[in-house]
Amino acid sequence: MTEMRATNITWHEGHVTREEREGLLKQQGATLWFTGLSGSGKSTIAFTLEHALVQRGRLAYVLDGDNIRHGLNKNLGFSAADREENIRRIGEVAKLFADAGVITMTSFISPYRKDRDVVRALHVEGQLPFIEIHVATPIATCEQRDPKGLYKKARAGQLKGFTGIDDPYEAPLQAELTLDATSTSPQEATVLLIEYLQSKNILTS
Repeated sequence: MTEMRATNITWHEGHVTREEREGLLKQQGATLWFTGLSGSGKSTIAFTLEHALVQRGRLAYVLDGDNIRHGLNKNLGFSAADREENIRRIGEVAKLFADAGVITMTSFISPYRKDRDVVRALHVEGQLPFIEIHVATPIATCEQRDPKGLYKKARAGQLKGFTGIDDPYEAPLQAELTLDATSTSPQEATVLLIEYLQSKNILTS
């Protein structure tokens, strides 16, 4: 757990309740946490879902791993400690988005189970839905796709600490949903995810 270093600070409650925001948006804020190997299809599914939700008049936003590293987390590398901080920060941001009533998709490899569990606990404490989605596309398929050429570099020894090659990926033990982009298209995954959101009353009316 990250140490609280700031002192003389007080939490201020606002005058607008979460229920009022959700009533305005006609949806419940939630975090959909997409996790899986590089090239598994996490971002493609997340952005397809975002587009479908917005077309339906819903407020949704994707926090993508690469995009976040261009700004908020540009000072972090890929060591175990930096990966932990990367996920901690985005977990806090996702919680804020969900509290604002936004259906928030995060697309991060997030290879370590304990880091994802910390984010889940953060949402549970805040009484916010946290939906872990394991995009369990086999590494053989991810390597075949290799959209960024990273597996090729890792296999050649040009990229150290690459998840799935010389760094571990710890699959979720109890993900709410598991998808395999080998046999499920982004559009099919989106239909399944919308049905899930409806079944949990995150999407209302």
